[in-house]
Amino acid sequence: MKLDVKAMALAGAILWGGGVLLMGVANLVWAGYGGGFLEWLATFYPGYHAARNLGAVIVVTLYALLDGLAGGAIFGWLYNGFVKSSA
Repeated sequence: MKLDVKAMALAGAILWGGGVLLMGVANLVWAGYGGGFLEWLATFYPGYHAARNLGAVIVVTLYALLDGLAGGAIFGWLYNGFVKSSA
């Protein structure tokens, strides 16, 4: 059974972007919550500096959406490639 690559890409974007958004908002509400995770993300996403403000949450969420989109698409493409070769 093959995966729909577009659907997999959207699922990856929603899961990763949504998770990062929730963590960023939680950090705004409760100071320090998820701070280590957000600082870790700052090492991967240029332009994001793990500051506690709405602008930083938007920047990291956009990065995570694009990252999840690419990761989901690559996963679906690879999976479909392995399904073809094993059939």
